[in-house]
Amino acid sequence: MPTADNATDTPAKGSRDAWLEAAFELLLESGVDSVRILPLAKRLKLSRTSFYWFFKDREALLEALIERWREKNTRGLVRQSEAYAESIVEAVLNVFDCWLDPTLFDAQLEFAMRSWALQSAAVTREIDAADEARIEALTRLFVAHGYDGLAANVRGRTIYLTQIGYISMKTRESLAVRMARIPAYVEIFTGQPPTERELKRFHARHGYMPSSNADPGTS
Repeated sequence: MPTADNATDTPAKGSRDAWLEAAFELLLESGVDSVRILPLAKRLKLSRTSFYWFFKDREALLEALIERWREKNTRGLVRQSEAYAESIVEAVLNVFDCWLDPTLFDAQLEFAMRSWALQSAAVTREIDAADEARIEALTRLFVAHGYDGLAANVRGRTIYLTQIGYISMKTRESLAVRMARIPAYVEIFTGQPPTERELKRFHARHGYMPSSNADPGTS
């Protein structure tokens, strides 16, 4: 039977992307145990057998989900860490874009993957590799802006582990509160306060207009 490499999309079978998107939604909603062929077929209103036009088996589908996470979150963060920046502050704000834009880094997907890792040694290894790659990218960012190796690594680790803490604790902040805290985070992480120009560019990227009513001490 044809699989992903030679399948042809038809309305009766759906498409590889449709099956993958449905699996992604189930993973986020209910965890990996819910990502099974029959529930996916019912969700898509397709026959169970049409799944096999696009994936060899459930394991192949799960591997595709892992690859989607690698591309979105690990490669997304690495790309942001390598984006052009005139200063270390601007470089760190480029990374902070990930925490505010789910098209760059999906926090809900990250939480789902880390939950999955609690029951899978293989996924735990994937998480460990991702953590290492992301911290290495953040370390390179600081080295590129003149920090020595140890300081660069500690600062990069601090940025990363702070955000993973936000995700793991499912911390919720309004945009106004998070933006009010950004300058202090930047100064703690880099040792330098952001300029008004740097903050204005960051705010503009996220469609944010500062308000004097924002209180960074609340969440």
